[in-house]
Amino acid sequence: MDEHPSEKLYYTMGEVTALMNVAPSLLRFWEKEFEVLSPKKNKKGNRLYTKADIDTIRLIFHLTKEKGYTLHGAKEKIRTSRQSAEKNMAILESLKKVRQFLVEMKDGL
Repeated sequence: MDEHPSEKLYYTMGEVTALMNVAPSLLRFWEKEFEVLSPKKNKKGNRLYTKADIDTIRLIFHLTKEKGYTLHGAKEKIRTSRQSAEKNMAILESLKKVRQFLVEMKDGL
């Protein structure tokens, strides 16, 4: 996954799927399954995601794809301890960056 996108008010589904490296159908599925994910739609019906929506997608991705939570388990985790899950996800991302930096340093020796 790339870094956070440049600061815009709204992101298209194509931008979000490219950023997260997931299929559009997965985002539509998660939108139905997770009530906390509700992107706005323009007059044409195209989904427009905010920064908060992208953060929610990152959290759902982390819980379901990286940590192995079931959909029910991920919903429950978000409902009961979202801040804790977000903090753990941020720590894990920081550790991954440090690891990547150290591997690059090692390869440069």
